[in-house]
Amino acid sequence: MNSQLSNSIASPVAAGPALRWLRIGGIVIAGSILLAVCAHLAVPLWFTPVPLTVQPFAVLLLGLLLSPRLAFATLAAYLVEGAMGLPVFAPSPAISGVAHLVGPTGGYLIAYPLAACLISSLRLRMRPRFINTFIVAAAGDLLILLCGALWLAVFSHSSLRNALALGMLPFLPGDALKVATAAGCAAGLRLRRRRANA
Repeated sequence: MNSQLSNSIASPVAAGPALRWLRIGGIVIAGSILLAVCAHLAVPLWFTPVPLTVQPFAVLLLGLLLSPRLAFATLAAYLVEGAMGLPVFAPSPAISGVAHLVGPTGGYLIAYPLAACLISSLRLRMRPRFINTFIVAAAGDLLILLCGALWLAVFSHSSLRNALALGMLPFLPGDALKVATAAGCAAGLRLRRRRANA
């Protein structure tokens, strides 16, 4: 009986699900670390409560590399970590933890899982060309900016026009660079994987 038990533990069938969940957990943790590092690469802007960060680049890249479910789960786990008080959000002297999700930047944060899932879903329906990857990443980035600006309008009790001027328009040039960089990194990683499998 003991030998049968040891054989079942060592068999690939028994180890398969455990290894799969271990791999998923590793991806989620690695994604969260990437997001946290990019969130801390932040520059406060004097004219808006929204800081300039590299965080959207990480969201776009994860959406381009992961499956829709895994992309959504990774970004959702990141939000849970931040809400629990882990230092994964952009540093702010005034707020921490769950207050980030209801603060001026809450719209951007809440949009992250949706944007990553959207990017991944669209990517799977298109040919793996750079221009397609760029368009898909741009669509996800626009979703983040729009959600962020809409929430900023609600949070600050200001007009949508004013919120767009403070929470979207100033970030478009920098975000275009983030979109291009994320698309280039994803295309490069796919080419490297293709060559490794050849």
